[in-house]
Parts: sequence; structure tokens; C-alpha cells
Amino acid sequence: MKIGIVGLPNVGKSTLFNAVTKSRGAKAENFPFCTIDPNVGIVEVPDARMQKICQVAKPQNTIPAVVEFVDIAGLVKGASEGEGLGNQFLSHIRECQAIAQVIRCFEDKNITHVHDDMDPKRDIEVIETELILADLQTLQKRIAKAASDSKSGDKEKKAYHDLLTKIETEMQSGKKMIDVDISTEEREQLKDLHLLTAKPIMYIANVHENEIGSIDIPATKEKLGLNREQIIIPISAKIEEELGAISDEEAQIFLEDLGLKETGLNALIKAAYETLGLITYFTAGPKEVHAWTIKKGDSAPKAAGVIHTDFEKGFIRADVINWEDYVNNNGETACKDKGLVRMEGKDYIVKDGDIMHFFFNS
Repeated sequence: MKIGIVGLPNVGKSTLFNAVTKSRGAKAENFPFCTIDPNVGIVEVPDARMQKICQVAKPQNTIPAVVEFVDIAGLVKGASEGEGLGNQFLSHIRECQAIAQVIRCFEDKNITHVHDDMDPKRDIEVIETELILADLQTLQKRIAKAASDSKSGDKEKKAYHDLLTKIETEMQSGKKMIDVDISTEEREQLKDLHLLTAKPIMYIANVHENEIGSIDIPATKEKLGLNREQIIIPISAKIEEELGAISDEEAQIFLEDLGLKETGLNALIKAAYETLGLITYFTAGPKEVHAWTIKKGDSAPKAAGVIHTDFEKGFIRADVINWEDYVNNNGETACKDKGLVRMEGKDYIVKDGDIMHFFFNS
């Protein structure tokens, strides 16, 4: 899973990136465009279940699920036309599965704002307008080709041209692609366009450290012009930076003092999984405990395919144990004795937290 961190210059993207990746890979300076090439960081997905499974399995090796964060240079008004660092950085967003848009929601005269004044709602509109404009350029190129192809009289080619023009009309009115009302099949037809606004967006409200424990989410959404369904995660980039520099035990005490249940990083990863419809299953044994990320609703063969394509092609069956049963009964042997190991076939839909052992023909 790859998440692109975007926003205007100087809203805290690079500070947040450094904090969540526990690195100093991204420059965080008080001037626009201090990030040139995108910074990439790999972060382990925090999962208390995996720790408990490992306590039972006592594996030689542990491989958690990971998230890749990409810190993308600050976008500005006119980016779709090449302003600022322009289209080069819009292309980096295309490579991500989701977008985390950072919005600065605190006043600080010592930190330069690219528009000279604070208006988080306007900042969101600037970024999303540039993404829409970039998508319209992509659409218009494809429409020109589709119009030519549809002259042949082919019904499918004409329907495709009509679909593209419908999308163009909707987006010209200010809609993001993800919000356009079309069928799943139609959406699939447009996948190869890699439209930026087809990606789910999570909003990160970068707030002052004194406000992080008392944020009113519904009120913040209203202030930023977001609807109830949209995901917003309040984070203080400065606090996340401080948390990244101390031990887990110290961090837990610090969070409790702030009145927080978890770090902003954990909240962001949970939101990303929810937004993208992802779940985790495990393989567990004395050699290795491994967390695997799949789509919610994936079948057992498809889940096996993330380990190796041969597992999916030659799938016979899967032995499945609920992770809590595995932990509560101290491992696989006792689960077998109690009839808690299920044999599942090709139609089984994998559940979040399943521990699986696959059997396949090579």
C-alpha cells in the first residue's frame, strides 16, 4: 500500500513524513518547495494481534505488513499547468493507492504560508482543483481519440466515448472522479487513465499541539467544507515528531497525558485500511509469522496469490484458525485437538485476522 502525502507548501507534510517514518529523510524548512524529489519511507503496520501470535509461535523471523509513504512536493495553484513544481509531482501521485492531504489548521507567524493568510478550506479547494484540472487534461486527450474511434459505428466504442464525455462534464462542474455516479463496470473501463481524483482522499488536519486532545471532528469537517462520510485525522506534526524520538513506553505515557488513545500514525494507517477496504491475514509457524494485506472480500485462492501466484493457480484448500483461538489455545496443535482448525475451499472469503495454511498443486 502506497500513500501520497500532499498539500500546499509549508503545511507540515515533510515534518509529518519524518515523524511517521522516524527518519530525517525529508527536508522540513520554512520556505516553499524544500521538497524536490519525493521522499519515500516504509512503515510497519502496528498490529497487537501479531505480537500475541508471535508470543505463541516464537518464530525465528517476523514480517509485519507495511505501508509506503511518499512525501510529494507542495502543490500550488496552477500546478496542472506547470506552476511551482507542476506536472512532475502530479505524476508521483498517480503511483499511490490513496492520498493523504495535509491541511495546516493553526496560526504561526513564524511559518510562511504560500497565500500569506490562513484559510484551510481554501487550501483544500486549491489542491483538489489542481487534481481535477490535471485529470481533465488526461480525459480530453482520451476523448479526442475516442471520438475518432467512435466514427466507425462500433456501439462499444461509441458507449466508451459517451462515458468519457459524461465524466468530463461532471468534473468540469467541480466533481472529483471518485464522486461521479457510474457503475463498477464503467469505473473499471477508466482504470487505465489513472485519474488522480479516482483515488480515495484522507484529510490530515495539522493542528497546534495544544489543541490535539480537544478536536471536535464534526465541527472541523464543517469548517473545512467536508461531508460526514469523508475521513479526517487530526494530527499535530510536532507531537508526532516528538513521539518518534522516544521509546514506545514513554510514548504511551505521553499520549495518555495528552488525552489521546493512539498516535496520529496509527490513526492514519487504520483510516487507510478502512478507506481502501483492506484486511490482514497471517501465516504462522516456528520459522516465521507473516502478516499479509489483501482486499476485504478476497477468496482463499486470491489471498494465497499474494504469497505466490503458484499458490493461487494450484490452490487445493486452506486450513484456517481464528487468531484468538490460536492465541487462547497456545497454538495450532491444541486448536486441532479441539476442532478449531477449519478446512476451507476455493469459495471461502478470508476474514480479518485469519491464520491460514495453504495446500496447492505445484
